Amino acid sequence: MKSDNLHFFSWDERRDIAHPGDAQATLNFATEHFINCAKEAIKTHGFFAVALSGGSTPKKIFEALAKEPYASDIDWTKVMLFWSDERSVPPTDQASNFRMAMEAGFKTLPIQHDNIFRMEAEEDIEVHAAKYEARIKEVLGNRPFDLVMLGMGEDGHTASLFPNTKALQETTKWVVANQLPDTWRMSMTYPCINRARNIVLYVLGESKADMVGKIFLEKHEPPFPVSLIGTESNKALWVLDTAAGKKIL
Repeated sequence: MKSDNLHFFSWDERRDIAHPGDAQATLNFATEHFINCAKEAIKTHGFFAVALSGGSTPKKIFEALAKEPYASDIDWTKVMLFWSDERSVPPTDQASNFRMAMEAGFKTLPIQHDNIFRMEAEEDIEVHAAKYEARIKEVLGNRPFDLVMLGMGEDGHTASLFPNTKALQETTKWVVANQLPDTWRMSMTYPCINRARNIVLYVLGESKADMVGKIFLEKHEPPFPVSLIGTESNKALWVLDTAAGKKIL
């Protein structure tokens, strides 16, 4: 990466941490990391399969990717867009993760229509979750995602894996419909996420600092959902800005 101030270190057997600096330096790092993952994947097997996340930080990354110098830095016709989770809303809804990603810039890039795989979560969500998993396996075969993008909520959730929900116990399915107290979400599961070539959590801002401290410095039973991202055989990368990581950096 280009950042002169990047600090990268291994936290434990399941997690690495990248600390590029302030919010802008961290966004720059995240965008460059996306590009590097894409270039490596396209070079090694001819395409780049990424699962996108919702949230304000991914939105800024998507906006940067759609502008120069990044917009012309990779062959976007070889990029496949999937989503790590989705709300039970139509794709035209303001809350849709699909809509956010496309509006943030992907619609302006030369990505082939057949390479955009939206989660259909607005109706029959359990049926469509099974169909989405089948579609992933049809497209990728046994190959893992090249990159799964994730964030972390202030309650310790990631994707739509929320505390005290059934999806946390899933050990075989790759995509499930997860029932929350007031709604349903579609989400990739640990078995899918934790096999990705690159698993990256983007956590920025002071509002995330307390939870980051709890995740890395304390033991909780049951663990927060985000704590189960990354395995001993496939580590996750936490990308933290100074504000979010102030309790552990």
